[in-house]
Amino acid sequence: MHLRSLDFSSWQSLLATILGLTLVTLLGVGIRLLTQMTFQQRRERMNRQINERLRTLIAAYKVLGGSFTGDLTVDPAHRRDLRRRQQGGVAEEPMAALDLSAEGAARSDRTRRIRDAVEAALSDIILLGTEEHVRLADRAVRELVAGHPVHTHELVVSLRAFVRDALDLDPIPADLTIAMQGPARPASSSGGRGGSNKDDAGRSGGGGGGGGSGMVGGGGLGDGSMGSDGPSDDPHRVAAHNAER
Repeated sequence: MHLRSLDFSSWQSLLATILGLTLVTLLGVGIRLLTQMTFQQRRERMNRQINERLRTLIAAYKVLGGSFTGDLTVDPAHRRDLRRRQQGGVAEEPMAALDLSAEGAARSDRTRRIRDAVEAALSDIILLGTEEHVRLADRAVRELVAGHPVHTHELVVSLRAFVRDALDLDPIPADLTIAMQGPARPASSSGGRGGSNKDDAGRSGGGGGGGGSGMVGGGGLGDGSMGSDGPSDDPHRVAAHNAER
């Protein structure tokens, strides 16, 4: 708008011109702010999705590849399956025998927790992983359903490469060979041992209380014997008194 088109002949025309310029300016600023807010909200939503996806995949990576030593496979067998095999007399696999000892029960519980954690991680990968991740996770799930021990190293390598690329980290050097990774071993639960320690402490405390009461009783008996007319005349009472002392 040029100055020639502005009408300053009267204050009414001047006021209308100023109001028109203000309206056009406000309209332009409003459109710009609305566009910026739309793009900002979309960017924030994408960032939240990326962060949630990375957080989930990193957690799945830690579950599937948190171990470098020991048994690096996922045992798909359930305890009820082992019990059925033992009852049915089927001994097709080495794990068919059911160990009912305390060590065997702890190992069975440990493998069960590893299997459950791996299944949850595979479910998350199928939900939020890339096409390669979904294919590898689906293959691992099918192996678990079929009852075969599963290695997760290939899926762990794919997850590691994706996470490092998403975080703009340098790739793993080509001349570096990382050891094979397997599912993370859960921390051993100390609830049972803690309870046994408490029980032992309670028993030892009870024993101490009993000892204290015995000492008190012994002291009372000693005082009574000293106050009696002839405690030394009874050999049984003397022996009992000496034993309590």
